[in-house]
Amino acid sequence: MAIIKQYLLPEEAQQSGTSGFAPFDKAVGTNFPVGRLLYDATADEAAFWHLEATNYGTGDWTVDIDWYAVNATSNVVRWGVAVAAITPETDSQDAETKAFDSETIFDDTHLGTTSKRIMRATITVASADLDGVAGGDECWLRVRRIGSNGSDTMANDAALTMVRISYSDT
Repeated sequence: MAIIKQYLLPEEAQQSGTSGFAPFDKAVGTNFPVGRLLYDATADEAAFWHLEATNYGTGDWTVDIDWYAVNATSNVVRWGVAVAAITPETDSQDAETKAFDSETIFDDTHLGTTSKRIMRATITVASADLDGVAGGDECWLRVRRIGSNGSDTMANDAALTMVRISYSDT
């Protein structure tokens, strides 16, 4: 059994429509630039990635969201992750109207003391919420911050720096 990992960068994200998406931004750091998606503190914003379920076997997906607070040093960010999957030449679903499976919600707490400290929210998306994904399927992953929810208490932008998906090949 091997664990397959896929890395999704902010630069690769797709946005939908003219509002409700986390815009791409590049922070010019002291020694290197940091690509990031800026999720608003009070709005619900999303970004989307298109990927293949390469060598997926069965079971849950683990989704790691690496992020930091642009200026805050405490409180909670509420994340939501959803998957849509289509099996090429098998599923008759229209790709442009395909719906996401149930969203998995996770609250991640800033560990404090340092603004711009990278946090990792680890979310387990149950196989029942993976839209019947099979190895080789075309998939769309939505990652959103649910800033309008009362459980999201960090009054500052959350800067997403990377998403990592991992799953079993058996």
